[in-house]
Amino acid sequence: MEFDSDTFRRVMGHFATGVSVVTTLDGRRPWGITVNALSSVSLEPPLVMIALDRRRQITPVVRAAGRYAVNILGESQQGLSDCFAGAPVTPDRDAFCGATWSAGETGMPLIQGAIASLECNVVGIHPVGDHDLFIGEVVALSNDERHPMPLLYYRRRYLRIERATTVELEGKPER
Repeated sequence: MEFDSDTFRRVMGHFATGVSVVTTLDGRRPWGITVNALSSVSLEPPLVMIALDRRRQITPVVRAAGRYAVNILGESQQGLSDCFAGAPVTPDRDAFCGATWSAGETGMPLIQGAIASLECNVVGIHPVGDHDLFIGEVVALSNDERHPMPLLYYRRRYLRIERATTVELEGKPER
């Protein structure tokens, strides 16, 4: 079966994801990019994976820094998501999208108002297709238990949770 990248993107758009901004430092200058390709890889040790397009300016910066932070965005942070994704807005990515940030425990830029953050040291880089997969060991993390709902992305649009209910897991969860 043959298909083009637009078809692949459309089909993959049916997988709802959270929205995060990956940040790093180039000297003292903060860099950021919107990412929804984020996955937990391991609990022992705690590892996460991000996928960065090799054509993006931030990719060699993360490679050189050897570390990054993942800032998981809340529903009110759509503007930051758009800006860090490259939307033509002011202030732009060169001005860190006007985001207020502070240095985390490892010095990585943590965006104020993010509902959770993970600071990671790169332990592996794997080139796959047109992206590099950065495996990061989580060395610091934080979240506010009383946070807004997450910003979600589905079929090339933002999705907000208007009403949510929780359901207990059925059966015995694996440990």
